[in-house]
Amino acid sequence: MSETIRKSRTATAALALAAGLVLALSTASAQVSPYGEKQMGEPASDQLPTVLKKATIVQKLNTQIPLDGQFVDDTGQTVRMGDYFGKRPAILSLVYYNCPMLCSEELDGLVSALKMVKFKPGRDFDVIVVSIDPSETPELAAQKKTFYLKRYGHPETANGWHFLTGGETVISALANATGFGYVRVPGPDGKMTQFAHASAIQLLTPDGRISQYYLGVEFSPNDLQLGLVEASDHKIGSPVDNILTYCYHYDPMLNRHSLIIARIVQLGCLVTLLCLGSFMIVMFRRDRKRAKTTSVPNWKNAIG
Repeated sequence: MSETIRKSRTATAALALAAGLVLALSTASAQVSPYGEKQMGEPASDQLPTVLKKATIVQKLNTQIPLDGQFVDDTGQTVRMGDYFGKRPAILSLVYYNCPMLCSEELDGLVSALKMVKFKPGRDFDVIVVSIDPSETPELAAQKKTFYLKRYGHPETANGWHFLTGGETVISALANATGFGYVRVPGPDGKMTQFAHASAIQLLTPDGRISQYYLGVEFSPNDLQLGLVEASDHKIGSPVDNILTYCYHYDPMLNRHSLIIARIVQLGCLVTLLCLGSFMIVMFRRDRKRAKTTSVPNWKNAIG
């Protein structure tokens, strides 16, 4: 029985250690945000830091985007947004090209999904990527186009990919129409060179109305293909769950996705507790059976 007691105490200590770990990590996750909204000892929550309150997605389905706004494309030519509409639907992505993480993940996810979509840019739809940073240049846009076109693997579709830059007025008008919120934040050097923003793409009808939103940085090829079919028929979809926007918010001060990291930490702690609990149950049952098998013969001998 002393061996059973020793194992029980060991398991209890392990469980107590895991509980302490969960408490410590929960306390630490309350301090993930660098914006001073969480103090040490406060429980973690899903509340957005103040700086991200305006960096949200307001889904404005069936809204007409401004088609008269003038931008500069990746070749340095002045274009109108309306130049890309009238014949086929479009996928719109608002990013900024010097974004250190989230924008690249969004475009990577879009390209990966489009590889498995049977429709082709330039023939069946257009991809329109617009920088929200008015200081970015057509040269940088061209570099991004070259990079993602190569990743897509179909250079013959180049005329269907449009990487645009523009002035603050036209960028704001487009962002307002699509419900895309963003906020300038200090970069690592203290300058206003970065943006807090959500991640989303919009599907647009051939006349430039918002047909559907896809949030996050990974997109289902099947959903994307079906969305393009519906957008080409001028159909307007339904709002999607906005929780994905918040999960993929970029924290520019930490260069990571703080909210999703907090969730991963908590999930890891929960799995650890479940594993330890299962181990304790199995061990207790095994020790109980062992105790019965050893005590019953002794009892019979004593009777005899």
